[in-house]
Amino acid sequence: MGKKSVSKGVIKDIVIVAVGVLVIWVGLQIAFGTQNPFYVVASGSMIPVLEVYDVLIVSGHEPFEELEVGDIIVFDRPSDHNRVIVHRVASILEEDPRTIRTKGDANPASIPGTDFPITEEEYIGKVVYTLPQVGYVTQLLKPPINYVIIAVVIGIMIVKQFTKRKNEKESTISDSVDSQNADVVKELSDIDKMDEDKEYSEPTESNIMERNDQELERKSDEPNQNKEKSEDKK
Repeated sequence: MGKKSVSKGVIKDIVIVAVGVLVIWVGLQIAFGTQNPFYVVASGSMIPVLEVYDVLIVSGHEPFEELEVGDIIVFDRPSDHNRVIVHRVASILEEDPRTIRTKGDANPASIPGTDFPITEEEYIGKVVYTLPQVGYVTQLLKPPINYVIIAVVIGIMIVKQFTKRKNEKESTISDSVDSQNADVVKELSDIDKMDEDKEYSEPTESNIMERNDQELERKSDEPNQNKEKSEDKK
């Protein structure tokens, strides 16, 4: 029964954390207008403006038609769409349909199939904020470290549940003992209010005198009783 309760508690905590992360993630997607608002710089093609492991915050609310030369954008590589690139807009090749050419600041020239032709289909968003070197954290989250972190978090949740149940059990026992002690104290306090048992109570001076008087009266009555008996016999 206890194990089932602990399991339910851990599952409940995991669900709460998962729902919280999901809500935050969906909120960020809506706020920045893109499926993934965060990207980590993986190459030195934009040095010195962007360093490797810088985290980029990308906004998809910036219309592709309004991009200008000099803007830093994130896009899918046009040749195969299997890699995300972050480069600077170098020129506008066409307006209808709009097509642009990009270039890495550290690269000597634009690379065909990588830097151009970029259309709205490849466009992901414009870089609006940069968090320097925060991307090092992502290296800590790669396997197997991410699995270790997950295991530690789950372990903490399990310990939390066991500790909670133990504290509840100790609190229940303590309350029961305190209740019993209160009853005992009440009974002991009521002893002083009970009437003394005259038969077993300690004799006082007045009680002794009263008994002596009773004994004297009984002895004085005995001769009279004997006299009456003798007269009866006559």
